[in-house]
Amino acid sequence: RLHGEADPHAALAEVINRTAERGGMIVVPSFAVGRTQELLYILRELEDRGTIPCLPVYVDSPMAVDATKILLKHPEEHDLDMTRMVRAGVDPLNSRKVNFVRDPELSKALNEQRYPMIIIASSGMATGGRILHHLSHRLPDPRNTVLFVGYQAEGTRGRALLEGAPSLKIHGEMVPVRAHIKALDLFSAHADWREILRWLGNFRQPPKTTFVVHGEAGARKALAEAIKRHLGWRVVLPGFAEEFELSH
Repeated sequence: RLHGEADPHAALAEVINRTAERGGMIVVPSFAVGRTQELLYILRELEDRGTIPCLPVYVDSPMAVDATKILLKHPEEHDLDMTRMVRAGVDPLNSRKVNFVRDPELSKALNEQRYPMIIIASSGMATGGRILHHLSHRLPDPRNTVLFVGYQAEGTRGRALLEGAPSLKIHGEMVPVRAHIKALDLFSAHADWREILRWLGNFRQPPKTTFVVHGEAGARKALAEAIKRHLGWRVVLPGFAEEFELSH
């Protein structure tokens, strides 16, 4: 696949603004480490620019809460912009109304809220975790938006929602899907096929064999064909438990 060319800030702002105008909530299944912190950084930027309203933001994941604290303790891992903000006394990962939720009862209490807000919870593919009870309460309401900001593997609830499932089984019950379902692949940390080819194209000499092992079957096949077509390399798609002997 190819990543979109749009600005992720503008795309995220549009989703938030449209949902808030409907009086709805934005529910974000997110990976606890990395993606959640990136979202918090961008939400703070959007608020500073005045491009989104200052909504309550709930980070409902103990692991994400821990990861956020750890990240802020290690400025040597930050880029220059984030380092400058920390030195200036600005918390780059805190929007104006951010709340970090650890207690399970406080997490459940969010289900009673009805005003526009943003809930970020794991798991990122909606396979388990606290995001499930948020989805069970928010999916039936057409004012709400479920926003995916990461890859959704085959067989996951997240993938089912992206493919238009009219209902979703959560905690043994079928939940109707009336909320808006959106996906932003602009946050992907992986290279798309053009970026992979650009990297491979800088090799001084091609490998004897290139094995494409990661991803779904259709995507692996498409990438293998692109490598053959553009670079003329020998490419192999290994099957399950298939063995190869490598030699000089």
